[in-house]
Amino acid sequence: MNSLKVWLLMGALSIILVLIGGAAFGKSGAILFFVISLGMNFFSYYFSDKVAISMTRSRPVSEAEAPELYDITRRLTSQAGMPMPRLYITPSQQPNAFATGRNQSHAAVAVTEGLFRILNRGELEGVLAHELSHIKNKDILIGAIAAAFAGAITMIANIIQWGAFLGGMGGRDDDEGGGSFIGALLLAVLAPIAALIIQMAISRSREYLADQTGARIAGNAEGLADALLKLESAAHRIPMQANPATSHLFIVNPFSGASITRLFSTHPPVGERVKRLEKLRI
Repeated sequence: MNSLKVWLLMGALSIILVLIGGAAFGKSGAILFFVISLGMNFFSYYFSDKVAISMTRSRPVSEAEAPELYDITRRLTSQAGMPMPRLYITPSQQPNAFATGRNQSHAAVAVTEGLFRILNRGELEGVLAHELSHIKNKDILIGAIAAAFAGAITMIANIIQWGAFLGGMGGRDDDEGGGSFIGALLLAVLAPIAALIIQMAISRSREYLADQTGARIAGNAEGLADALLKLESAAHRIPMQANPATSHLFIVNPFSGASITRLFSTHPPVGERVKRLEKLRI
């Protein structure tokens, strides 16, 4: 099922790119952006984890630097029957975490510097078990591809917007059917929103599943439930300097403090997630 979702996601995001190219540059633009989308599909499949790590400015962390992180992760992966993922630290005071990669053998888990400051060991176990669940449930590739495409679509749309404002594109009706100024600008504005909606669609349901699987891996639901409440509260108080295209990767929305971002939240309400965890029987 997840393999089908990956192909559907790649197709939907590729269509958005082709529409951008067609609106801004006509038929030749649509063809060019179709070729670009094929290259991005290949690149995002094999290197999406590196893109996500780079976009969040995360760095590898050694066992000497974070012995507790390694100890907890090693115990949880052993319980889940999984290989040990690569571990990273994200330079942010906001407590948060995410997993990325294309499969269990090519997976990475990143935690922010702030995560260690507010969570006790049981809560940290709950968060790490949640991220390992994303790996075990084979949905990390979906999230990583969405982040790579959403980032690229946003960047291209910004370029088109500036080009339209400066008169460098659009406004021609040649034989190729070049898009108008208004059409190119409108699509450049709507494309990032469309990419975000796709992120929302794939992210919300998988968070509930990862919560349930994570609680079972950790052996209890209390640690994760308490952690989620703390992380949501901190997200409202402590900003994160990261690309919004990566928001769906994190265990809680890192931009939940921004009112506009809340309108397009990639995560289900934390209150609902906690209620479901409280009802879980392990």
